[in-house]
Amino acid sequence: MVFVWFLLAALLTVIAAIKLSTYADTIGEKTSLGGMMVGTIFLAGATSLPEVTTSISAIILDSPDIAVGNVFGSNMFNLLILASFDLYYRRQQIFAIAERTHFYTASVGLLLAIVSFIALTIRIDYSILGIGIDVWVLMTIYGLGIWMISFLSKKHPQQPEAKTEESVYNLSAISLKTAIIGFILAALVIMGAGTLLTITGDKIAVITGLGASFVGSFLIAATTSLPEAVSVLVALQLRNRNLALGSILGSNLFNILILGASDVFYRDGSIISAVSDVHQITAAGVSILSVVILYALLRKPQDSLVRYTLPSLAVIVLYFVSSYLIFIQ
Repeated sequence: MVFVWFLLAALLTVIAAIKLSTYADTIGEKTSLGGMMVGTIFLAGATSLPEVTTSISAIILDSPDIAVGNVFGSNMFNLLILASFDLYYRRQQIFAIAERTHFYTASVGLLLAIVSFIALTIRIDYSILGIGIDVWVLMTIYGLGIWMISFLSKKHPQQPEAKTEESVYNLSAISLKTAIIGFILAALVIMGAGTLLTITGDKIAVITGLGASFVGSFLIAATTSLPEAVSVLVALQLRNRNLALGSILGSNLFNILILGASDVFYRDGSIISAVSDVHQITAAGVSILSVVILYALLRKPQDSLVRYTLPSLAVIVLYFVSSYLIFIQ
């Protein structure tokens, strides 16, 4: 029965994520924010709600490995999602048309991944106000990074995307008020589904004997990343490529805040110092994949589709190599 509830929670997450993306696109179109900022901040935060409820619920269930594995595993899985959709929609060359600000978002994500890897390696078990000093450093970087992204997005205003192809969704009838209310309701549904995913995932870890670290890094991380996957798909179908990129890259930033929230609930010292060494591999994997994504954003548009797809192919291969290394640990 636990598997049925797990699948039900995943299904609710998918349905709510579809609504989130359509409403986010409407908000971006009918306000001055644009797809990039709506994706990086609002949609990214909303699609990360399952990670919030999952990690906090894991702490309450006394499973810090699921909480931390969910954060880093979700970040790694998010980059796999981006690479996979880039391959599928390779003719659109998503990275080639990306706004300059996405490069800054990806850079902050890389810095957070590197600092996380260092924190998991040196293990400083020192807390301030109940939060580990390493998590304080991560949250400070996040705050400064979001300020920088907001500042640079105003300095380099986003150019409207040319949607030459007809979208598969008709959003003209959705008012801004309806979009905002619908966005909030869909976010609440995702939050509830995330809690159910954690409870059932914890039971699956016990039943299958796979272990909390592996289940947190893969099974739960993959399912809590369903909103990001669906959001990217819907955004690309809406021809809003900046919304798609912003959703994934912004979600990877927002997920770091979840470590702070988890550390508040974890009362036995610094949460990063308490988890398994296997999470070092996941954090290193996120760092390496982030470097490849940065390269894809920096390089010039490619005439050859084969050359264009090489970074995304590299991300997919590196993801599964990292997965194997974590599994054998």
